Amino acid sequence: MKTVYFDNAATTQMREEVITSMAEVMQNNYGNPSSSHSFGRSSKSLVESCRKTIASFFNVSASEIIFTSGGTEADNLVLRSAVRDLGVSHIITSKIEHHAVLHTIEQLVIEHNLQVSFVNVDANGTIDYVELEKLLQIQENTLVSLMHVNNEIGNILDLKRVGDLCKANNALFHTDAVQGVGHYYMDLQDLQIDFFAASAHKFHGPKGVGFAFIRKNTGLKPLIFGGEQERGLRAGTESVHNIVGIETALKFAYDNLESESEYLKNLKLYFIDKLSEAVPEIAFNGLSKNLEKSTYTLVNVCLPVDPQKATMLLFQLDLKGIACSKGSACQSGSSRGSHVLGEILSDEDMQKPSVRFSFSIYNTKAEIDYVVDVLNELINA
Repeated sequence: MKTVYFDNAATTQMREEVITSMAEVMQNNYGNPSSSHSFGRSSKSLVESCRKTIASFFNVSASEIIFTSGGTEADNLVLRSAVRDLGVSHIITSKIEHHAVLHTIEQLVIEHNLQVSFVNVDANGTIDYVELEKLLQIQENTLVSLMHVNNEIGNILDLKRVGDLCKANNALFHTDAVQGVGHYYMDLQDLQIDFFAASAHKFHGPKGVGFAFIRKNTGLKPLIFGGEQERGLRAGTESVHNIVGIETALKFAYDNLESESEYLKNLKLYFIDKLSEAVPEIAFNGLSKNLEKSTYTLVNVCLPVDPQKATMLLFQLDLKGIACSKGSACQSGSSRGSHVLGEILSDEDMQKPSVRFSFSIYNTKAEIDYVVDVLNELINA
């Protein structure tokens, strides 16, 4: 059976070079980085070299990169510590954020006397920047948490505009950049971002490792206590092979960004054209059809299928060897629909199946042809 993997927003295939670099470390650099002997010093040197390389891509100092188990831990570290340690009493966010942010904020509301403001989004999922500026007038210690690239509909946040608004109003700015890092440049000397989260497995690196950018002198304190690893902000022995994996993956991502992003833009446009031609009644959710305002890595479509047929669509695609998703992989066990689409679609459209197709450099136009043919067949069956 032919198989097609179009769920790269959930996770990506690791590059061969990443696997090779990690295997070498696991075999040769197994010392604990906190040990003072030569084996430990060798591992420590690798960790710090990777930290320095990663920092260079964002034009920040190495001390501002803190390795974590992934984006979720990085989001938790920033949000929870900001409320506990920095006196943040007001968080501005949106209802279409990743659950790593939304559920953390929900818990913080329970634990602390915290005020939360949800900035409006329009029918395309675009943040209302004018309302955001008004919300920033609230005289509280405020942190804004808005994601760089929405993981379901692909909308891109104007990081420069939000950062400048936050700076002008003495607010902190955190962005979940999990879907953006490795796909877009971020110069942190130009952008007024105080914190962001990244995860290796979104740009062809290993699962289980990511990092938080924490701008120096913000005063955050650790969530995990024990040793003094990661500048004292995250106790626990560093996963050296994973850290080398994320550095290798990020290096390949940025070294090849122009050619690979161009390839993916053409692939996305081809998918949009082919699908629109085959299924004229199709609708594109959010701004996912717009290459200027959405990421080139995904498309989210609402298919013209009645509710009865909709319940089996993903299962039927899976039977045809096609991997895609109805939303975030983190909520795949939930019986509820997408909270993101629930904010922007009508009740009628929510009864239809919406599917996210997300691409990588390992996908081809031939695979798109196959997926479009299968969709056309299932819709018209």
